[in-house]
Amino acid sequence: MRQLLQSLNDGRTVLAEVPAPQAAAGALLMRTTRSLVSAGTERMLVEFSRAGWLERARQQPEAVRQVLDKLSTDGLLPTVDAVRSRLDRLLPLGYCNVGVIAEVGVDVRGFAPGGRAVSNGPHAEWVAVPRNLCARVPDEVSDDEAAFTVLGAIALQGMRLAAPTLGESFAVIGLGLVGLLAVQLLRANGCRVLGFDPDPHRCDLARRFGADALVLDGAADVLMTADSFTQGLGVDGVLITAATASNEPVSQAARMCRRRGRIVLVGVAGLTLERADFYQKELSFQVSCSYGPGRYDPEYEERGNDYPLGFVRWTEQRNFQAILDMLRARRLDVRPLISHRFAFDAAPAAYDLLTGGREPYIGILLEYPPPALQDAPIRSIMLGSPKARSSARTSPAIGLIGAGNHSARVLIPAFVAAGVSLYGVASQGGVTAAHCARKFGISRATTDPVALIAAPDVDAVVIATRHDSHAGLIVQALRAHKHVFVEKPLAITADQVDAIVDAWERSEIDGCRPYLVVGFNRRCAPQVLRMKALLADVREPKSLIVTVNAGAVPATHWTQDRSVGGGRIIGEACHFVDLLRFLAGGPIVRSSVETLGDGRANPADSAAITLRFADGSVGSIHYLANGHRAVPKERLEVFCAGRVLQLDNFRRLRGYGWPHFSRFNLWRQDKGQRALVQVFVDALRTGGDPPIPFEELIEVSRAVIAIDEAARR
Repeated sequence: MRQLLQSLNDGRTVLAEVPAPQAAAGALLMRTTRSLVSAGTERMLVEFSRAGWLERARQQPEAVRQVLDKLSTDGLLPTVDAVRSRLDRLLPLGYCNVGVIAEVGVDVRGFAPGGRAVSNGPHAEWVAVPRNLCARVPDEVSDDEAAFTVLGAIALQGMRLAAPTLGESFAVIGLGLVGLLAVQLLRANGCRVLGFDPDPHRCDLARRFGADALVLDGAADVLMTADSFTQGLGVDGVLITAATASNEPVSQAARMCRRRGRIVLVGVAGLTLERADFYQKELSFQVSCSYGPGRYDPEYEERGNDYPLGFVRWTEQRNFQAILDMLRARRLDVRPLISHRFAFDAAPAAYDLLTGGREPYIGILLEYPPPALQDAPIRSIMLGSPKARSSARTSPAIGLIGAGNHSARVLIPAFVAAGVSLYGVASQGGVTAAHCARKFGISRATTDPVALIAAPDVDAVVIATRHDSHAGLIVQALRAHKHVFVEKPLAITADQVDAIVDAWERSEIDGCRPYLVVGFNRRCAPQVLRMKALLADVREPKSLIVTVNAGAVPATHWTQDRSVGGGRIIGEACHFVDLLRFLAGGPIVRSSVETLGDGRANPADSAAITLRFADGSVGSIHYLANGHRAVPKERLEVFCAGRVLQLDNFRRLRGYGWPHFSRFNLWRQDKGQRALVQVFVDALRTGGDPPIPFEELIEVSRAVIAIDEAARR
């Protein structure tokens, strides 16, 4: 299928061939018929991607601070790599989509194949969208009209927050698509409306919808016009639907309001406020969040858990439905808002119109080829000629599942450097898979990981997906007798570990089992290997101490969700449990954990973990989320036999009291990612010992899950 994407790297707007998504549980798969360009939001994204470095830095000062902090802790080259990786992305454009339902995922009710629906899906021929972000289109509403539903919901949510009543006077600052929809909604609510915009044509449209309007041409007196409109009383409320960095819209809104008036920011504006403007009138100011309650809530959007109607009357989905009902009743007229139409084949030209400034526009519709009954989503695409496999199979063929930032930045380059044959790459939405395939010369991109695992030419599977999917994909790969390299963690529950053990034990063919490696790369870091060699002759127990300045992660992040990410001990602290297990050189016989705080916050964010090893060694892991980001992330210390080893952030290793060793420093940080991949690939080629003994992987995984359970108790 084709999808419209924006490159952050070079500013190109491209119509790219990508594999079609699948209808996951709780989602719909739709064949798009229309989509609407959100002129304000999408123009800002395109202009940002086409701006120079200085302009981007000016627009994102927080990102600049993060870069400077990383530079001070990790050095120049890792920082440059990280920045380039962040920019080397193709972002999907669009969020106003209409289509015909092709497939309905498990647990979806109220939708059926063949029906029409609106969603916040992107500009793409096929979209997969969670059910709470969709709404059925009534027969009386055309596809052209339905395409305005999402923007209508944005305007409606802003209006709901302002709580207008019959007869009140409202100002709308910014008469783009959302502003003109807000004008009509306020008029339908019985309000008098005054609109402001620098574009005379948009002001004419506002007047057509029953509002008064003032063209902001430099000579216009906004406050005098508002004073005249309200006969000196001041407006009851203001909706700011403009997109600008200026503070003027908020300042003007405050000055034109009556006492105790309401201001709602629906668009984007500068927020350097004058206290006196708000204090003397006791004004209320609120920022509207997109389509309504439920937005950005994973429980509502991703898991489909609706809010009870008796407690939350208007969710984002119900706002969609309300707009569609108004379109059906002809109380909302969007037809005059359509200024341009583009065939989807010519979609990039629509964005030249947005940024060119040569021609006025308002509503830009993208029209897709009509769906045919025999149309089917193509979930695997060829992006080049596959390389022929020699009978000797000296170059292992790798299938990659997961094409996120870590995969594209670390794993794929590591496997390329190891000289493997990259058979194909899979991702959930298809965009990142296709991007990685083109970037690294991989011949196949897919959204079907099962087919990738089952491919006869694939020797090994690399899994770099969200943590909750690791165990299931590992079991499938082992059952297909494929070698597995999985990013940490191995699993997030004890039952998942049991399932992996069972699959591994059943995977033996002719006395051989597949290799299974978890991405515990720190044990392969050059400085850690040097430490391991120095410790080899030490016969007494050791004290091993790791301090991790992990940094805070929001409680809403997917890694904090026990059912998805497993939490931070399982998801990240597992690295350090494995590292100490490697350096101790013996089994973990006991573990304990103490957490900071009173248990009301996430208890596993900051924890002190203690490990006891069979030889009497003791390991301490101080995993802390309450530090400062300017401090390097990791420090490893070993005390034993009157000597000390101290490793700072995988750049500087110092030895105290060691004969013939004092330091081992690196120009750039090396945590062993490439080395672990190379060891795995060498094992595939030679059939030697597994890079990490299977028993150690299971031991560490069980220990980490037990530590996490203890922390939560």
